[in-house]
Amino acid sequence: MKLSQFNTYLNYEDKIITYNAFSNEFIVLEPLLYDLLSAAENEDNVEDLKDIHPDFYNALSQNQFIVDSKINEIEKVKNLSKLVDSNDSHYLLIINPTMNCNFKCWYCYESHIKGSRMGEHTKESLQRLIQKIISDNRIKSFSISWFGGEPLLYYEDVIKPISEYTLELCKEYNVTLNSDYTTNGFLIDVERAKMFKRWSTSQIQITLDGNREKHNSVRYVSASRGSYDQIMDNIGTLTKEGVKVRLRINYTEETLQGIRDIVKELNSFSIRQKRYIEIAFHQVWQDKTDLTSQTNEIIGDFRRQGLYVTTHDNPDNVRNSCYADTRNHATINYNGEVFKCTARDFNSKNKEGDLTVEGDIVWNEKYERRMNAKFKNNPCLECKILPICNGGCSQHAVENEGVDYCVYGFDEKKKEQAVLNKFLQTIENRTIVNV
Repeated sequence: MKLSQFNTYLNYEDKIITYNAFSNEFIVLEPLLYDLLSAAENEDNVEDLKDIHPDFYNALSQNQFIVDSKINEIEKVKNLSKLVDSNDSHYLLIINPTMNCNFKCWYCYESHIKGSRMGEHTKESLQRLIQKIISDNRIKSFSISWFGGEPLLYYEDVIKPISEYTLELCKEYNVTLNSDYTTNGFLIDVERAKMFKRWSTSQIQITLDGNREKHNSVRYVSASRGSYDQIMDNIGTLTKEGVKVRLRINYTEETLQGIRDIVKELNSFSIRQKRYIEIAFHQVWQDKTDLTSQTNEIIGDFRRQGLYVTTHDNPDNVRNSCYADTRNHATINYNGEVFKCTARDFNSKNKEGDLTVEGDIVWNEKYERRMNAKFKNNPCLECKILPICNGGCSQHAVENEGVDYCVYGFDEKKKEQAVLNKFLQTIENRTIVNV
């Protein structure tokens, strides 16, 4: 037997957090037991633990902190990744009805295209594609994710007819339907909230850019009209209808000032409504200031007010890999061009395929390059958090092809902080093993 390559040890209060990235399990150790484990590691003889402390040995073994010496742990991660990414029982289709938007946020990476909208011919081809996917007897569940641009600009022309068509197909073939939306939240009303429920919407992601003053300086309809109050009202409408809202709070060093004001707005909602709100803080990517300490304090304040906050740096990139890493996924742009990653510009030179008139996707060479890009970065193969990080996603792998890289900048403290974040979020949801 040997200690797993994927173990991390962290001091926390007066205990030692022990984490295995493959099993995704934590054990909280008393210092004496950690000393015992360290001695076994230094002497390269973990088998002695079986006689010295059999219960401790069994806990380590059951949670894969110690493994058979013959096991190739890297191959185990590769096999798990292949199993997840090749799942053929579920299909995710991301649809961009338009690349236009009613806001012009300064940090947005998308190229907004005025007049861009999905035409009738592309809609017909898209419906043929959806019919082919859902009628495949391997498909058990089907998801549509509406993206853009602001997708709700074309709610009547694109979202509603496509969603109704898909709903009826899923009923016919006994396929579970799920949908979600990434929207600025401005164009929502009661009728649409009810239709979201009809189309089995799992969540609607809506973004705020700080408190009322800061948000309205970034997201506004006109020079005299901001959007904060309307968006807050619409969040209230959704939660009253039982639609989950993922409230993404984008922040910079400047907008962190006064960001706690959002708590006051959310506290005006009922307890039931707040159960449908999940909050996630995301630093605007152009702002490189280290705001970890300030953000953690604010997250703590939000949580103390009974609000559910998820931590962005809580990776699980193998078991829950990025949608773009999976084979049963495509992003259909308004013009019929097909992409995988939605976190990059939808420029024609980046497309990985095209949607044909017959409703088929013809992938190009970029697609296979992406699907075979992972597990080629040597530093990742030697890393203790490979099973949860995996070098980020396939987009990271493609963009760093042939170059040694690390999404944590080869900083072990940042990796340990990611594990600590995962621990703190885990203890909110379930019991940790104490030994």
